[in-house]
Amino acid sequence: MKPYHHFLIGGDGGASVAADAGLLVLRLMAGFALAFAHGINKIPPSPGFIEGVATLGFPAPALFGWAAGIAELVGGVCLAVGLLTRPASVLIAFTMAVAFFLRHADDPFATKEKAFLFGGIALLFIFVGAGRFSLDSFLRGRASKHTVSRYAR
Repeated sequence: MKPYHHFLIGGDGGASVAADAGLLVLRLMAGFALAFAHGINKIPPSPGFIEGVATLGFPAPALFGWAAGIAELVGGVCLAVGLLTRPASVLIAFTMAVAFFLRHADDPFATKEKAFLFGGIALLFIFVGAGRFSLDSFLRGRASKHTVSRYAR
């Protein structure tokens, strides 16, 4: 029987199947929640949302309103499926930082808690990536197999 640490980190010192499954569950839950509970309501940005962006001092508030909506909707879907996970997570983290530190700066923590949690999750995926159960991993595997087979001839 393998020691417990093999379950956590895998026998080769890499991430275990359980850790990658945990990343998958977190990506799916956070990504789809962000996309379909928040981002979808911002595409197209309502006049009230654009006005709110303008009060934060952003130039071209309509453009930044669209950017926030796209970061939440498209970034959330990309996070969920694990496609371009790190770039999507950077956009999500930036959007959540704006929501937490600017838009809800004077609000109680309970109001800005969602931005705090989504931002923290995005930071996690910036650091660790999507895990092996992701489109990023699948595409990276295909690319490396193509490169190996191309030069093995």
